[in-house]
Amino acid sequence: MAEKNILAYFKSPEQAKKALEQIKPLKLVDSSIDRFDGYPGDGLEHIENPVTSDFPGLGYLTLGGDFSDRDAGILAATSVSASGMSSGGKDNEVSGRDILLTIVIEEEDFDKAMAIVQKEGALV
Repeated sequence: MAEKNILAYFKSPEQAKKALEQIKPLKLVDSSIDRFDGYPGDGLEHIENPVTSDFPGLGYLTLGGDFSDRDAGILAATSVSASGMSSGGKDNEVSGRDILLTIVIEEEDFDKAMAIVQKEGALV
């Protein structure tokens, strides 16, 4: 049998887990739930004072990014998220969807699985 993949983006891990629980009785081959970010690194481990601390740039301070070179840090600082002046807006469908449910499923159950993740609020 052929396998198909689904990448479903959710706003919370609970939404993804709920969808996965409904998909488990189907012919599920593999699955994972991951949180992702557009910037490398795990974020700041402590709060730093921007006046007295030595930090590499705005992207590091506000986004928690661990950038491999100075240019990447400068580019990240141009993001509206770095300033904190934007929330993504009401009509921005992608805003806040940082949970990825990855599913590998047998082709015969693909449509059922797609219906489940869409019903649970996924962006696919």
